Amino acid sequence: QVQLVESGGGLVQVGDSLRLSCAGSGHTFSMNAVAWFRQGPGKEREFVAAISGSGGTTNYAGSAKGRFTISRDNAKNTVYLQMNSLKPEDTAVYSCAAAILWQTPRVRPQDYSYWGQGTQVTVSS
Repeated sequence: QVQLVESGGGLVQVGDSLRLSCAGSGHTFSMNAVAWFRQGPGKEREFVAAISGSGGTTNYAGSAKGRFTISRDNAKNTVYLQMNSLKPEDTAVYSCAAAILWQTPRVRPQDYSYWGQGTQVTVSS
């Protein structure tokens, strides 16, 4: 069993930065891929970024490339999402998800077995 708790969301201005954290429990968390997804108001859930179990491989959505950085500290069982140059369209509930079968970072929600409750990010213009 893996439990995930996100933190770090909030209300920011356009161009600001935020760092989201995903704290995981369970012995498989540090072994397998973890991803961030988001769901904006009236939108479907979309992939943002993912990282391999070792942290050596990452994958980003086009909207995140160059602005967001995913990283992990397996000693702390935590995955981070550093978000820079935030835009109003980044407003969403951000959720982290953990895989139990894959070490490689995947983009489909169905590849992840455990999900956190989410943290709200609001970017005001």
